[in-house]
Amino acid sequence: MYQRILVPIDGSATSDQGLNEAIALARATGGSIRLLNVLDELVFTTGFETGATYMRTVLPALRQHSERILAAGRQRVSAASVAVDALTIECFARRPCDVIVEQAAQWPADLIVIGTHGRRGVNRMMLGSDAEQVARIATVPVLLVRSAGKATPNASAPGGKAVARVDAATAA
Repeated sequence: MYQRILVPIDGSATSDQGLNEAIALARATGGSIRLLNVLDELVFTTGFETGATYMRTVLPALRQHSERILAAGRQRVSAASVAVDALTIECFARRPCDVIVEQAAQWPADLIVIGTHGRRGVNRMMLGSDAEQVARIATVPVLLVRSAGKATPNASAPGGKAVARVDAATAA
């Protein structure tokens, strides 16, 4: 079934809920988890800092934050007696969803489990959703774990890949 589960995490409560689901799945199937943190090198560029300041101060701080996120995730997965490895991918002006899908193909993953806010309407239009884009473009099944709200019925992503939307509050 799902032996290789890719879990993108960013340290948010939403990604933590996705990780909880992935741990439960991996335990049930005897699978392993790969944690992925996508570090967008431009995410905190303000234009006020010099290039040297950015390279010496901002980027190292982003890298340290990424390592803390992955260390905490590895600890949680290991505590559940699930095999785990972790990876940070640094990208420059690329969409995280593209990096996630590429890593799923390269590893190769059987399933991607990702937390989502489940935004709708104007919030969705303004903020977008990497999770939704992963579900649209992934070549493997994607489990979207909602952070809040009511469960929505299972849906099918383009290409016939099953996509389950789960309300994390009621899924436990």
